Amino acid sequence: MDALPITLAFDGGTLLLTGPHADELLALPGVRYDPRTSAHRAEAKFYRRIVEQLRAQKRAYTDQARQYQPTPWKLTSDRTPRDYQAEAIEEWWNHGGCGVVVLPTGSGKTFTAMVAIQRVGRPSLIVTPTIDLLHQWHEDLSRVFGVEIGAMGGGSHEIREITVTTYDSAFIHFDRIGNRFGLLVFDEAHHLPSDSYSQIALGCIAPFRLGITATPERSDAREEWFPELIGPIVYRRELQEFAGEYLAEYQTRRIYVDLSAEEQEQYRLAREKFRGYISSRNLSLGGGNGWQRFIFEAMRNKEGWEAFQAYQLTKRLERAASAKLETLSELLMRHANDRVIVFTADNATVYAISRRFLVPAITHQTKAKEREKILAAFHSGEYPVVVTSRVLNEGVDVPAASVGIVLSGTSSTRENVQRLGRLLRKFPDKQAIMYEIVSRGTTEEFASDRRRQHGAFR
Repeated sequence: MDALPITLAFDGGTLLLTGPHADELLALPGVRYDPRTSAHRAEAKFYRRIVEQLRAQKRAYTDQARQYQPTPWKLTSDRTPRDYQAEAIEEWWNHGGCGVVVLPTGSGKTFTAMVAIQRVGRPSLIVTPTIDLLHQWHEDLSRVFGVEIGAMGGGSHEIREITVTTYDSAFIHFDRIGNRFGLLVFDEAHHLPSDSYSQIALGCIAPFRLGITATPERSDAREEWFPELIGPIVYRRELQEFAGEYLAEYQTRRIYVDLSAEEQEQYRLAREKFRGYISSRNLSLGGGNGWQRFIFEAMRNKEGWEAFQAYQLTKRLERAASAKLETLSELLMRHANDRVIVFTADNATVYAISRRFLVPAITHQTKAKEREKILAAFHSGEYPVVVTSRVLNEGVDVPAASVGIVLSGTSSTRENVQRLGRLLRKFPDKQAIMYEIVSRGTTEEFASDRRRQHGAFR
């Protein structure tokens, strides 16, 4: 008598397996016994490996997990992939349709993903980090595929065979929709390897997975999770390789300024107070939780609170030194006929610059419609300058921008590359330049050296 079939079912982001023999189930990839429900389960990501093993063993099974069918997609655009886009998808396909493609900002990562969607021919879920990107993807997919595109996030919840969502919405709903798509596309894939967002990849059965990003490295080194969540990096091209051909030519310049005598004294005293408290408590700001430990300690006593206030003062002096603002004024006059984005690390500096130079500001507090109007006016030239904190670091298309002025930022190379990438989309007669203004004799010098440790700045 033939063995009874094994049954696969999708249950809340997991695979539920039933069959005649427990040992047979436990021999399948990722399957464990769940004593809470007296059932055998596996994370949904193991769906492909389980099915491939059952097929290789010619073992009968009933698939109640998959709730989609192959769906041929046709690109209605007459645009053809560039050589590197075709190479990227070929490499990705040769790795089983799983993996991460690293391409510079402005090089067409979105279209590369669309070619992958067509190649796979399955219902596809595209996961993006922001509502702005959700709308951008939705518009592009509708135009290129000529079908109704679903959206999940920002007040929308319409699921179709091609659907765009945000990481936040996908995390909320993966346990209900994780069996409805055969391809997952993770835009700005460096967001995925976090404790929460990684659950999206673990809780979906999609056998095909594509991550796209210009900057895969993370400060916590969790890019090492990619092989388990999406697949390894299968194709990589760097920004400097494309400058002049596919992206605008660019220069980067670092300008050092000095604190005034008064600012230097304030900085010295504040720094001594902060470092003195750190030393007295035997705290180390290195490691994964050093800063959190300092904050916890600082909130418990008056000396700690004063040390925290001293630290905040050093940051304000570094980020908005009077000489920085004077240099910014000179650069804005020099580039009066260009489109300029001024980047800072904090909203307070953004609004101070906005008031002083009478230029529009974009922060996380800016409403979506207002941001859209500002960016449209910037593109048309009505607003030649925009000042922002971090919300324009990634995923915003501003092809008219040719000058970036970094007043302050983190030590992250990813942030620096993202900011440079905002300037490099091709535009008529465009020569891009990014200035970085650094306060000499402060911790900014170290941060600047750190964030420039990328080939794009050499």
